[in-house]
Amino acid sequence: MALYVDADACPVKAEIERVGTRHKAQMYFVSNGGLRMSQNPLVEMVIVPEGPDVADMWIAERAGPGDVVITGDIPLAAKCVEAGALVLKHNGEMLTEKNIGNVLATRDLMSDLRAADPFRQGGGKSFGKADRSRFLDALERAMRMASSRT
Repeated sequence: MALYVDADACPVKAEIERVGTRHKAQMYFVSNGGLRMSQNPLVEMVIVPEGPDVADMWIAERAGPGDVVITGDIPLAAKCVEAGALVLKHNGEMLTEKNIGNVLATRDLMSDLRAADPFRQGGGKSFGKADRSRFLDALERAMRMASSRT
């Protein structure tokens, strides 16, 4: 079992490391750089070259059954779900074969709406304690599910 983290804009890196360590899972924090290195022997910081979706491709090529992927990138999530990995968003929402189609469609619709209104500002809510707690609970459940698949 491995934990793959799309780490560039991930607000829950410390939580992932804590849960992953408890489960003795190898963790890959994948980014274009700029992350603080971890002293944890289970954490590998993977720095990929600059370019569109390079980190996503690195994760998608490796994640599979028995792995857990943490990402807010919906197209990456869809590839990982298709490969058999368990996928969580940063807010703890699990993306599965049953819901990924709707999530992709909503993402595309929202992208079109944003493109149609260049003056639209903000829209995202802040990430708080309740979100962290929900994520920790979801990650713990996902890790148990993944370990039962291996």
